[in-house]
Amino acid sequence: MGHHEEQNAEKDAEQNAERKGERRGRLAEAVALREAGRREEAREKLVALAAEHPEDAETAYQTAWAHDVLGLEAEAVSYYESALAGTGGLSSEDRCGALLGLGSTYRVLGRYEEAVALLTGAVEEFPEEGALRAFLAMALYNTGEHHESTRLLLRLLAATSGDPSVRTYRRAIEHYAGDLDATE
Repeated sequence: MGHHEEQNAEKDAEQNAERKGERRGRLAEAVALREAGRREEAREKLVALAAEHPEDAETAYQTAWAHDVLGLEAEAVSYYESALAGTGGLSSEDRCGALLGLGSTYRVLGRYEEAVALLTGAVEEFPEEGALRAFLAMALYNTGEHHESTRLLLRLLAATSGDPSVRTYRRAIEHYAGDLDATE
């Protein structure tokens, strides 16, 4: 690589870093607006930012979330899907949140089978996340899988409840969650 090419490469790297820093600043500003209750303003800023950076998973996730909190679930779907399409870009916490958001959104939109498929994979990927199991149980209920839905909720209740009476009967709850039709 010649001297001129090296200078161009350095200049390109500097411009990319500048754009990334500017994107991060605008993203943080929009998230702060959403958290401050200025949801529509945040959504508008995020839509513009997502249009400028369609490959950025973090921006897509935050844009999806901004739509979701406004009850604009149908509009949120493509942003969630975009955020999850890549293999990188989201932290583990944000990936879990995006999976939960998209699964919940599919369910709200009546896309129950898609919700079950997505949330089943999410539970396998993040088995420690109880909220994923709760939303999967709701989607299973919507598909008529009442036994599996109840089993999941009972196991979640037994594992996470702080209620003293539930803790007292935890073992029995877990046992019967395995076979809801058992009579012994």
